[in-house]
Amino acid sequence: MNKKIHTEAVDQLFEGILALRSKDECYDFFEDLCTVNEILSLSQRFEVAAMLRDHETYLKIAEQTGASTATISRVNRSLNYGNDGYEMVMERIKENNGEGASSQ
Repeated sequence: MNKKIHTEAVDQLFEGILALRSKDECYDFFEDLCTVNEILSLSQRFEVAAMLRDHETYLKIAEQTGASTATISRVNRSLNYGNDGYEMVMERIKENNGEGASSQ
């Protein structure tokens, strides 16, 4: 965890995010909190991370998402040397969609 961002204000922000109960509430909150471009940038990084996890090439990722190679490299560095946040969230999404459950 990056100690530079671990502040009371960030804690309050994360408490607010954890209080959200639906995708519609997320849209409402994030549209108030962020600019449209900030939301689109965050979603682009998440899409890039998913494609990198699927071993797509930088060229294909850039073409499909519009992300710069610098952005793709930053996301790739986070995937390889970060706190495994992308991995944790993507695995939970997979589990919630029933993809991680074993079939009987």
